[in-house]
Amino acid sequence: MAELAALEDPKAREVNERHGDDHSVNLSKLRALAKRLKTQQELARRLWETDDTAAKLLALLICRPKAFERDELDTMLRQARTPKVHDWLVNYVVKKNPHSEELRPAWSADPDPVVASAGWALTTERVAKKPEGLDLAKLLDVIEAEMKDAPERLQWAMNHCLAQIGIEHAEHRARALDIGERLEVLKDYPTSPGCTSPFAPIWITEMVRRQHERL
Repeated sequence: MAELAALEDPKAREVNERHGDDHSVNLSKLRALAKRLKTQQELARRLWETDDTAAKLLALLICRPKAFERDELDTMLRQARTPKVHDWLVNYVVKKNPHSEELRPAWSADPDPVVASAGWALTTERVAKKPEGLDLAKLLDVIEAEMKDAPERLQWAMNHCLAQIGIEHAEHRARALDIGERLEVLKDYPTSPGCTSPFAPIWITEMVRRQHERL
């Protein structure tokens, strides 16, 4: 904890707070510390219990993802209230855990929109890597009905899933583009030069174009 405190940088906090995160540690330095510590599951658990955001992020880098039980991950997700902790937990730990597929539908149906966004993130992963058994048309039905009025974090996750369906599954592409055009979610989102807009029709069209270029 003393070492984490020594890594605090007021400029990093200023940037992080704009994204809803409440820590001051430069993430490159945090990763360097994690690399030195290597995997330490017990230390990871103790760091998580401090309820300090930087400590939680470090815990997620040095933990053993497959070592967590289903209920433990559920509790951790509900404790991960800042966006960066939430994202790292889902992407670095839950996606590598054997309980991820069991948690995916449970979280997607959760009344807490932040928890539900984690379920949608896991669904997006499956759309891209293991779509067998997913009802993509039904997913599009839900997105069409609910994405427009969803809270921000959930809306982002649903929009990502919409784009992924359109990018990866040609048979659903026209409908995905149509839903994106009609709902106009993130249509006016400011996008830096050289970056692809998160507006689903632009995102889908650009990624499909790149796929064709590689062929």
